[in-house]
Amino acid sequence: MTDGIYLHVRYCLRSSCVLCDTVVLLVAKETGIHKSWLMPWFAQQAPSSVIPWIKREYGLWTAFLAILVRLFLPTPGELELPLSTMWLIIIAPYQVMSLRGTQAGRILSLGVAVYLAFQYFTRNRGLGRAFRPGSIVATLAVICITVTNVILLF
Repeated sequence: MTDGIYLHVRYCLRSSCVLCDTVVLLVAKETGIHKSWLMPWFAQQAPSSVIPWIKREYGLWTAFLAILVRLFLPTPGELELPLSTMWLIIIAPYQVMSLRGTQAGRILSLGVAVYLAFQYFTRNRGLGRAFRPGSIVATLAVICITVTNVILLF
């Protein structure tokens, strides 16, 4: 019984951190990180109910309509990365998506999270400057991404 509760808490922790941190870092301006690195990390860490939805019929139709809209209408820059993530997940081969939930997938996600943290703190010129009033939320999101991946590794 306690194993089931532990797994449920772990799943809820991972899902909430993944969604909140990804949204915060996508919306935050001047974080100093390449936001495109969030997409493979999200593809590895997304809740297990999201990936099958994207890979099935609804995701294919959503991606198709997004391509049509992108071809004929101007799209805001904020929509580029989420659309690219959908396309990445849809076309990802089975071998890549089978890493999800395995130790190798967790190590890959931890590597991406550590790289994002390194990039963020390097561009902010250290830990002290990262906690300025305008960047506290993004700093906490980067720290949460890294710490969550370390916790989930074990």
